[in-house]
Amino acid sequence: MGRAFTRDAEARAPNAVFDGSVTALPRPHRDDVLIAVAGLLGGLLLWSLGLDTRSGHGLEPRSLALVPLAVMSGAELLRRTRPNTALAIGCVSMLADQFTYGSVATFAMFTDVVYAAVLYGKPAAVRRIPAVSVVATAAVTVTALVVFQDAQAILVGLLFAVLTVAPAWTGVSVRTHRDAAEAAQLRAEQTALLAEMDRTQAVTAERARMARELHDLVAGHLSAIAIHSTAALSLDDPRTSREALGVIRENSVEGLAEMRGLIGLLRDSGDEEPAPAPTLAGVDALLDQSRTNGAASGLEFTLEDTREEGLEPPTPVELAAYRILQESLTNALKHASPGRVAVTVAQDERTLTVGVTSPYGDRPGPRAPGSGAGLVGMRERVALLDGQFAAGPVTTGDGGKVWQVRARLPVEEGSGKA
Repeated sequence: MGRAFTRDAEARAPNAVFDGSVTALPRPHRDDVLIAVAGLLGGLLLWSLGLDTRSGHGLEPRSLALVPLAVMSGAELLRRTRPNTALAIGCVSMLADQFTYGSVATFAMFTDVVYAAVLYGKPAAVRRIPAVSVVATAAVTVTALVVFQDAQAILVGLLFAVLTVAPAWTGVSVRTHRDAAEAAQLRAEQTALLAEMDRTQAVTAERARMARELHDLVAGHLSAIAIHSTAALSLDDPRTSREALGVIRENSVEGLAEMRGLIGLLRDSGDEEPAPAPTLAGVDALLDQSRTNGAASGLEFTLEDTREEGLEPPTPVELAAYRILQESLTNALKHASPGRVAVTVAQDERTLTVGVTSPYGDRPGPRAPGSGAGLVGMRERVALLDGQFAAGPVTTGDGGKVWQVRARLPVEEGSGKA
């Protein structure tokens, strides 16, 4: 926001003094005070030594030359905070100086006022003041030639150019370089800000990805452990308890192995090949594990795979499909009523579709506690690939209800978000 102000506003804002609704003149910049004092003292020294620009050719008394000098010094106090006002006062003082004995210090301070008007003035000053100085110099030169009818009148034009054109164009050059430096600094700050935003977004996205992977890896195993441990505790049957403990051990070992694989992937330094991502070829094994874990709950699992031969989905798409099926089966283990859980996989040249349908009925509560992050993670996976996702209860043709999860993932090149 600060960079949107003009230089004039930037110069005035720090020094503005407010008294009710009346704005007082701003305090002059410290450097401007030093310039004004130096110019005034220098002019007084030259006057005391009798070094005038037009000795014997000005109005008497000779001390009248100190009036334009003092006024020009006052203009210097406004060179940064009120550059246009300072230039106007400087022009009047310079005109008045022509009727006195004159002072070199007045000339020198006038050139500085012209320079400051271009450097600190509004953007319009950069265009107008140099152009006006060139036109005025040409006019003064022509007028001097007409009046004096002497080629030496050109010297008058050169002197006027030194007083106006030179400082004006010097101010243009300095301001141009300063604007370029500020623009470069602003671009650098914006680049750093964008880089920080990209880094933050990348970290957030990576944390979300890790959370999804961690949840999908361990949720199924922990749910099976919770279900079978509950069964082992609630049924006083040694055979049932032994079977439950076997399932618990199997899921514990597999969950531990997958957790170690994920930790190894996160800590991988690049020296070893990362573990391959799961594919849809592992759906059969996933269903076998679900059958084992859901047998005690009265759940049956079926698979209908109608994928065409020779169609291989991109790795990110296949991984997302596998994780969606994995999480859907985990949710079925926790929430589904006894019955058949149907898994479908289909693919054509443009879309890979996966779905899970499970019995949906009134239950006193889930077989195992859940965090509610499963559906969120599935939606995120599908959104990252620009796919379509739906999950919720659906009424069947016979009037019953099932819980259906369905994801359509594009398999065309270039699909998905970076």
